[in-house]
Amino acid sequence: MIEKETEKLAINYECRNPSQVANYIMKELMVAKANSGFLKVILLGILAGIFIGFGCEITTLAAHDTASFIGYGATRILAGAVFSLGLMLVVIAGAELFTGNTLIMGAVLEGKVSIIRLLKNWGVVYCANFIGSILLAVVVFYTNTWQQNNFLVGAYALKIAVMKVNLTFLEIFTRGILCNLLVCLAIWMASASKNVIGKIFAIFFPIMVFVAIGYEHCIANMFFISKALLLATKPELLALTHLAPEQLANLNLNGFVNNLIPATLGNIVGSVVFLVSFYWTAYVKVKK
Repeated sequence: MIEKETEKLAINYECRNPSQVANYIMKELMVAKANSGFLKVILLGILAGIFIGFGCEITTLAAHDTASFIGYGATRILAGAVFSLGLMLVVIAGAELFTGNTLIMGAVLEGKVSIIRLLKNWGVVYCANFIGSILLAVVVFYTNTWQQNNFLVGAYALKIAVMKVNLTFLEIFTRGILCNLLVCLAIWMASASKNVIGKIFAIFFPIMVFVAIGYEHCIANMFFISKALLLATKPELLALTHLAPEQLANLNLNGFVNNLIPATLGNIVGSVVFLVSFYWTAYVKVKK
């Protein structure tokens, strides 16, 4: 009896090989996501926006004042390390994240999902992620946790968003490509593992790299900029940032949209062109 219970509790260290991962994601996982019901997608999409927002929150807190102690590079690595919480929650707890669902294109290439269904899923998940991001930003604003460390946490959050809305279209687009290549690689590798510890390690490193280097994730930006638009109503925070008026000029709804468009397009390209098409050709099409 004890032996049987021990067998049930044993960790499954078995891992899918690259070919098995490609076939599992394109023929099973993404097909199931594309065929999920509307209510389920909306609810899980809202949760994903909230989960990524939590990653943004802990990143802001961790990195707001550490550069003077451990240096800029180490601070960026720390920021990336804690941000990985967001995708861990999405993958392990379960949620629908737009950037991850770009992998549904693999199911389209397999002929298992139509383009119409793909676009519907992307549209619903994107909007749901937006709702979740804004919802968390509003709640966080009223918690006043941004007042921590004599308002320096809130000032740093403002600086993050101001930096993002002042990037050029090309900068955001190319950073978006590299960002979602890494995000989808994290999901890809997590799908290789059949236990939670393996999934955590698979997610941690690619996400740490994308945040540390400074690539652009459209859903994270939904939270960062939404929160900053609320914080910008506080004169005491604006004074602490020491930002020039011309730098703050783009922190508005127009600057928000001008960031989201290239970030979203770049995220799609990074996944569809540089991951899905390559792996589908190498492991699925060639195998046929």
